[in-house]
Amino acid sequence: MVMDRKSECPQSLAEDSFRAARLMGNVESSCRRLGVGFGPMVVAVSGGPDSVALARALKKLQASLSLEPLILAHLNHQLRGEESDGDELFVTELANALGKLGDGQVRLAIHRVDMRSQARRMKDNLEKVARQARYDWLAQVAREAGARWIATGHTANDQAETILHRLLRGAGLKGLRGIAENRPLAQGLRVFRPMLDVTRSEVMKYLQTEGQSFRHDSSNFDRRLTRNRIRHELLPYLEKGYNGNIVAVLCRLAKQAEEAYLRVKLNAKSLLEAAERPRAGGLLIFNRQPLSQASRALVREMFRLAWEREGWPLARMGFAEWDRLAAVAFGEVPAVDLPGRIRAVCRDRVVQVGPR
Repeated sequence: MVMDRKSECPQSLAEDSFRAARLMGNVESSCRRLGVGFGPMVVAVSGGPDSVALARALKKLQASLSLEPLILAHLNHQLRGEESDGDELFVTELANALGKLGDGQVRLAIHRVDMRSQARRMKDNLEKVARQARYDWLAQVAREAGARWIATGHTANDQAETILHRLLRGAGLKGLRGIAENRPLAQGLRVFRPMLDVTRSEVMKYLQTEGQSFRHDSSNFDRRLTRNRIRHELLPYLEKGYNGNIVAVLCRLAKQAEEAYLRVKLNAKSLLEAAERPRAGGLLIFNRQPLSQASRALVREMFRLAWEREGWPLARMGFAEWDRLAAVAFGEVPAVDLPGRIRAVCRDRVVQVGPR
């Protein structure tokens, strides 16, 4: 997995060193901007190149950021048999190796879950169940260690793939924000992604410069999965045939969408405060007068905020459903039935929304 560096020209070596320094710089600047440091740090490590590069970079920054201890957390999903067990062994060896580099303690947290059986029991999508189980366990590791931050190795390429995936599924402004640099996970605990401005090629150059090996996840090459086709087919096609800087372009779009959505969300909160009336049992009551003076897009977003606050199902609420809800608010239709057994009814000057 590591090239023979003796055969490389000085210019190539200098370029690799620059890319390695850039990755380190991005990780450090992200940590300092977010106020990460001075205490335990949990790093999610699958064994793949991105998470391994992040773990190694944070180990190098451990002393300057006062990350004590650095906790490498690996969840074995038991989905790929011996390959999954090999990943677990690799992360164990990585933790031991990093623990011998410089000052600072490196700990290891490993957990095994029969994810396929768990998804069957829950009668839910395997990928969704695995993601939730992973973050639940990472939160548990962090709480037990007294850590406030969990770092994951998402890169600029992951961001670009996410944007394309959501575009293909018809995402709006909210979805085009992509992967957040940091977000709350639980009370007093946040997930952050310090390599979102780092490309996958920079990750590979960094690992090469460091002489660091990594693991390949064979499931990432399964072309039956839309995400993998985007990674191995669509994104390279766009990069080669249309814009060689497409990853940066899509990442910039995500940042612009984030800025725009924050303004929309702020206005939607104000509209919610102006339109909402006291509840009638389990029903939310909205005054139609302020809603009728707002834009349709703002009304849709206001209802989305109410949905999130109430904990009502969001998965099946797409653009068409939110727009039908707005149609009730504008008096265009008398009532609509929505996913999650939620019903909205226009009653003269108010709209009633709640479980039916």
